[in-house]
Amino acid sequence: MIHEIGHTDDPRLAPYRHVADPAWLRAQGLFVAEGRLIVERLIESGHAIESLLLTPAARDALGAALLERCPVYVAPPSVVNRLTGINFHRGCLAIARRFPARDLDAFAHAERLVILEGVGNPDNVGGIFRSAAALGAGGILLGPGTGDPLYRKAIRTSMGAALRVPFAAVAPWPDALAHVRAIGFRIAALSPIGALTIEQFASTVTAGARIALMAGAEGPGLSGAALSAADETVRIPVDARSDSLNVVVAVSIALERLCRFRPVE
Repeated sequence: MIHEIGHTDDPRLAPYRHVADPAWLRAQGLFVAEGRLIVERLIESGHAIESLLLTPAARDALGAALLERCPVYVAPPSVVNRLTGINFHRGCLAIARRFPARDLDAFAHAERLVILEGVGNPDNVGGIFRSAAALGAGGILLGPGTGDPLYRKAIRTSMGAALRVPFAAVAPWPDALAHVRAIGFRIAALSPIGALTIEQFASTVTAGARIALMAGAEGPGLSGAALSAADETVRIPVDARSDSLNVVVAVSIALERLCRFRPVE
């Protein structure tokens, strides 16, 4: 299943010409993962992998056992760079298939969720997925303006967590938040003007309570409609000379506080 490639016009490599075109990839139900660690985690994630494109060094580093899952194309770095139009230093690319879209009922048994509105920066999206995986969130719901977790930079920033933390789009917005509440979640909106501190809020969480933390983009924060749809507004106290926290930091602190204050059943 390992094929040596010496030129860029090999038709088997056609999807790799669209590595820098996330809209095309998404329309085909595909995404790109890059880097050896991320590809190893992709292989473990259960996503169907269409193929791998590796430099000889990356092929040797991944090992034979990981290369038995799909067609593997091996090409010199110069061919990879010309084909994709990007100077990839990692020497390791994968084309994989997205899971079918989930609906909100798929999260009915989670204990913690994160809801994002307008978080478009892929570094922030990936960072939130990384924190969600580390701090016990069972899924992430994507409101309007939120970036694609399977954009290759978001996957990379998440250290592969975007491949295993389940996610779904929330629409229509914000009306669908009523569905989140209906499946058992108390929605807490993170805002610098929140009525409760995170410690105060966490202390009210009873054993078995299911919480959805909602956060917005840096700068504008959550919309008025999103704040109005929440059950609580929650703030993280900061120095008076600072107006707010990075959204990744804010979500991480809030998840950690909920872990720390988790009552014993």
